[in-house]
Amino acid sequence: MKTKLTYVAVATLIVMLGASAAWSQATEGKVQGRVTNGGKPMASAEVTLTNTDNGKTYKMKTDKDGQFSAVGIQFGTYEQEVSDVSGEKLFKTKVAITGEGGAVQNLSVEVASGKAGSGPSPEEMEKLKAERQKGLNMNTLINQYNTAQAAKNWQVAADTLKQMITVEPNRWEYQQALGNMQSNLGQYDEAVATYEKVIPLAENATKTDPKADPAKAKAAVAQMLSSEGNAYLKLKQNDKAIEAFNKAATLDPNPGSAYFNICATQYNSGNAQAALPACDKAIAADPNRADAYFIKGSLLMGDSKQGKDGKLEAPAGTAEALNKYLELAPDGPHANDVKQMLAFIGAKVETTYKEKKKK
Repeated sequence: MKTKLTYVAVATLIVMLGASAAWSQATEGKVQGRVTNGGKPMASAEVTLTNTDNGKTYKMKTDKDGQFSAVGIQFGTYEQEVSDVSGEKLFKTKVAITGEGGAVQNLSVEVASGKAGSGPSPEEMEKLKAERQKGLNMNTLINQYNTAQAAKNWQVAADTLKQMITVEPNRWEYQQALGNMQSNLGQYDEAVATYEKVIPLAENATKTDPKADPAKAKAAVAQMLSSEGNAYLKLKQNDKAIEAFNKAATLDPNPGSAYFNICATQYNSGNAQAALPACDKAIAADPNRADAYFIKGSLLMGDSKQGKDGKLEAPAGTAEALNKYLELAPDGPHANDVKQMLAFIGAKVETTYKEKKKK
């Protein structure tokens, strides 16, 4: 009566790996500077940048030390104006914002002399140029990756990701995507090796980058563990797959998929004792996952006994689980199997689910 469900984990894998991220090119810069008047800092001065192409403006206030800064400034040519606290315009010039690749552009101003303040040193200029070139190179690679990924050209996408990782080895998102591409290519050993390398990197992201989002990194680790588990399944290393899925379940804010992967893997391995509690956890986390009810009902059917009257007696909850599958998936791939099982145990087969779904 048991029906093998090896397709289940594979289907989960396809869903996960088909949703690899596409990254945007760098089109915004960072600026900072200091406003002084006769060498003394100007507090509460307003620095305004107006894009000469589209008129978009960015306004910044100086602090008590005359310092100002901003991020997300669109690349382009700007008129830079400085006004005092009363609104009187004291300074005006043109600047070009081109600080790609994370470079910070210095827009310091000395009002008394009517000139821009001290700019970057020759060493800083060389660094800015290097950062700009790095940003341009990365933009090209990102564009190549996005194009390949959209076309499902996994090999080109993987090769491009390797180049991106060489440029920015600490971007765990690139390495996660590489693991996904390797799985899409059937390179499961390579995918596992990539996940094993990048998972600690993502786990430590908040330690190395104060701006990193802990929740995002944690969710990404859970996703990678699930992907690693699917790769282990393809390598027929079910014990390692289950270990990865268990770790994923402890980290994922929505652990339904991880528990279901454990449920299906244990079921396909013939380990009913471990499969049943995993199915219950999957159902608790996601009550609308139809296949979890099918596996649970099938497992319970396996423990059915023949009564003295010759009728098959199924454990409590069997009919409920099977009918729940029909409620959620009246036209599902296991609908006929479920109806047969319900008939074997003499349980009522609900036939109105399909009509209810249409309403």
